[in-house]
Amino acid sequence: MVRSDYRPSFGRASLLCSFRSSAGCRSLVRQTRSPARFVDGWSLARQLFVLQVVVVTCVVLAGVVLAYVDGVRRTEEAARGEVVALAQALAASPHVREAVRAENPSATLQEVAEDVRSETRADFVTIMDPAGIRFTHPDPARIGKPFLGHTAQARSGRVFTETYTGTLGPSVRAVVPVLDPQRRVSALVSVGITVRVLTNEVRAQVLPLVGVALAALAVGGLATYWVSARLRRHTGELGAVELRRRVDHHDAILHAVREGLLLVSPTGRVTLCNDGAAVLLSQRPSEVEGRTVDELGLAEDLAKALRSGGTVRDEVHLTDDRVLLLNVSPVRSGGRDQGSVVTLRDHTELQAMTGELDTVRGFSESLRSQAHEAANRLHTVVSLIELDRPSEAVEFATAELELAQRLTDTVVGAIGEPVLAAVLLGRSAQAHERGVAVTLTDDTTVAENVTERFAARDLVTILGNLVDNAVDASLDRPEPRTPAVSVTVRGGDDGLLIRVADNGSGLDAQAARRAFDRGWSTKSGGRGLGLALVGQAVRRYGGAISVETGADGGAVFTARLPGDAS
Repeated sequence: MVRSDYRPSFGRASLLCSFRSSAGCRSLVRQTRSPARFVDGWSLARQLFVLQVVVVTCVVLAGVVLAYVDGVRRTEEAARGEVVALAQALAASPHVREAVRAENPSATLQEVAEDVRSETRADFVTIMDPAGIRFTHPDPARIGKPFLGHTAQARSGRVFTETYTGTLGPSVRAVVPVLDPQRRVSALVSVGITVRVLTNEVRAQVLPLVGVALAALAVGGLATYWVSARLRRHTGELGAVELRRRVDHHDAILHAVREGLLLVSPTGRVTLCNDGAAVLLSQRPSEVEGRTVDELGLAEDLAKALRSGGTVRDEVHLTDDRVLLLNVSPVRSGGRDQGSVVTLRDHTELQAMTGELDTVRGFSESLRSQAHEAANRLHTVVSLIELDRPSEAVEFATAELELAQRLTDTVVGAIGEPVLAAVLLGRSAQAHERGVAVTLTDDTTVAENVTERFAARDLVTILGNLVDNAVDASLDRPEPRTPAVSVTVRGGDDGLLIRVADNGSGLDAQAARRAFDRGWSTKSGGRGLGLALVGQAVRRYGGAISVETGADGGAVFTARLPGDAS
């Protein structure tokens, strides 16, 4: 009949404490929002740590307060229900109804009231007449004295509850009328539970909740500290302003340098591309970032080097219009592959200057060789004169001059372009010194305006590398024959054709397909860059280059540049 699963009451002191706690929490939040006083100079990790601690603390405190308030409400509701049930049970008891009409109701009812009070958690059970004079009381000395509290509603036949301060202190009480057979109010029953008892029970139930809240606060604080420590390691104790400044500076530096910089993830996806790299790859940064290396349309050897993830040092790669120097450095952190850092440098101009330097060096070597041969011929002429044979001396000198002049006249007469003529004369002199005869075909003819459409540097690259390759191939043939190279150059308004044929061992089908790949070479220790540069220069003008097998088994390289090239 009697419920005992009620929860404690909520007093003014505890409410005030809760309000003060909430005010203190709000004050702390306001303080943490004052950057001028507390946040200036703090690192980002520290700011986040303090903010998270404050948030966790406020959430825990708010949870405790709400749970406490809810417990108080439920406890008061349970206490009111309990005292009403007890009072109604006593008021409906036939024994009580008969006792209140007896000469001395207290003699019977005092024992009944005390038995009920001892068997329940009620602090008092008071039975009184309609005027409020007590028949029972926990303190027998107060029997016969007026009841402290409101009884008007009960006298009118209604049940009501209230919180009132009586002789035992503040209590939650119910007052219920006792009705006689004629349904008239013959007595009143009041049952109460003091607020002090309810508060003690609330406190006993809240202590575990406070322990759980403190444990949650400790766990939240430790987790927050761990997150802040990781953030501190990643940010290097830098504040938000300093981080923003550094990011801006780094971004400005990345986009200002001419060298290309790429960050490639372990899956081969480009995560960063600066302006320099985009220019060198003939792309836009927005077209590169977020795409895989295979989606950029790069040459196979360059794409393979970018996605390999291995270390690359100063490796030369060719695009359609550039010579790139590639460096790749893998990045590892905590034993895990984090991708690679790729740097690209433009070596197009340096490679062209190197080619020109090689040409000049060839000219120099040719002049040195010719000076040496001229000295030998001069000694021969002097010796013939000393032997009193001047006619033979004149004939010998004239024959040597005619041989040298004939080659010069042939080249200059057929090729009106001075750059091409100089390359052919220089390469011919070098080949002659190595025992290889370089000849021009009869249909060789070049107009003087070729350089208006084609850069002289590219013409030197194409013709010079093809002749050098042909000379080497002629010398490498094992069977005994005189090494020879045939050159055809035709240029005019319809374009430029350069054909170089050698009488070497030739190229098989597979070698012919790979002849213009970077790194391919028939020579041991060669870098295989010359023919690759030739292919690059030809493609830059929208031309085409091919290799075939000649009638004598050697290789024939043919480069065609269109006349409308710009």
